[in-house]
Amino acid sequence: MRFILMTRATRHSEAGVRPSRESIDAMNAYHEELEKAGVLLAAERLYPSSSGLRMSFSRPGGQPSVTSGPLAEVNELVAGFTLIEVKSEEEAIEWALRVPDPHGYGEGVIELRQLFDRRTPAQDPGMRVLEDELHSQIDMLKKS
Repeated sequence: MRFILMTRATRHSEAGVRPSRESIDAMNAYHEELEKAGVLLAAERLYPSSSGLRMSFSRPGGQPSVTSGPLAEVNELVAGFTLIEVKSEEEAIEWALRVPDPHGYGEGVIELRQLFDRRTPAQDPGMRVLEDELHSQIDMLKKS
């Protein structure tokens, strides 16, 4: 099972302030532990949103509207990620609980999410029914 630990942006990271030396050292040690355990797939920091853009699709099949950074919703932005592959959700949670403060300024927020595995279809039949219903509703919107 693959999981992503997304590090949320802060006012410091969006201003281009590097994490504290202690935070960098702690995060490097954490990533080394993940690597030694054989679960680390990737780990990267992102530049502030001022160097990026956002594309929003308001109509199915339509052209996106493009907004250049910086983007205003700092607490909704991602500043980095760590991608791991583990045997269970419980193991992913155990690793997530060991993440140090990513910025070192007491504002760190990490979000743990499982990635879909395109090789394995969803096993829950109830979820498939809901998914089919949502696809039907989306198709109706496209036709109107």
